[in-house]
Amino acid sequence: MARFATEGLCVYRFHPVRSLGAAAFGWLAAVTPTSAADVDLWPAPFGGSFNAAFTATTDYSYAGISNTQLGPAFQVNIDYRTPDLINAFPLWLFASGFGTNMSFPATGPGVEIDIGGGVKLKAFHDKLSADIGYVRYTYPGVPATFSYDYGEIVANAGYDFEIFELKLRLRQSPNSFGNSGASWNKRALVSVPLTFLKVSDHLAFKAYGSVGNVWVDRFLQYGLPSQDYWYWQIGLVTSALGFDWTVAYTDTSIDPAGCGNTAYCSGRLFTSISKRF
Repeated sequence: MARFATEGLCVYRFHPVRSLGAAAFGWLAAVTPTSAADVDLWPAPFGGSFNAAFTATTDYSYAGISNTQLGPAFQVNIDYRTPDLINAFPLWLFASGFGTNMSFPATGPGVEIDIGGGVKLKAFHDKLSADIGYVRYTYPGVPATFSYDYGEIVANAGYDFEIFELKLRLRQSPNSFGNSGASWNKRALVSVPLTFLKVSDHLAFKAYGSVGNVWVDRFLQYGLPSQDYWYWQIGLVTSALGFDWTVAYTDTSIDPAGCGNTAYCSGRLFTSISKRF
């Protein structure tokens, strides 16, 4: 999350990591976390598989806040999953890498690189999914005095009811961005396949909506005007020929005065396109 500087530390952070709107893949990365890769495309060591995605987006947002000062971002995901560990139901280990450009007011343009891993399972004919893992967020080139690097435990659960899909996500850090102490990020998302929009067998549409809450212990260090805030997003994803195109609107409960007198936390439209390999 972008941050404004105060006494050498960030006070406002526009944070990393694929919020729903990080990209078109951001929807898929938010609806189906990239860290728990589900598509087996490239053979990999130990009987596992790789897959990857490239994304271009007009704004890289985390929990409704711009991480690029409302500028564009170019992103790459690379995922690895093991073969199923047991025969009773799909259960596997995964590892994931994510890279993107970012830009924070306190430090200017830079790069974010995230590395994570964990375990995922599916059940009830793949209708139920759940995963838990750990992600480390790093900002190479940013002085260590800013304390931008941190780690989170991330848990996801979802169920496909066919007419809609519900996904819940929880992120928890013992010491979050900017040495801001414990943080919690809770989010619920509902996606609906728009099967009545039948244009072609090679074209599919989904609508989604999400709402979440971020709570931070030392919120001033993090860059927030209060200990917690709400964020939400609605969007439409069009899938064709292996590309996913997202058009969405995102917003937060933070007013411009609480966002460094910028529009980085305000309601805005964005669009993105991604390609899986």
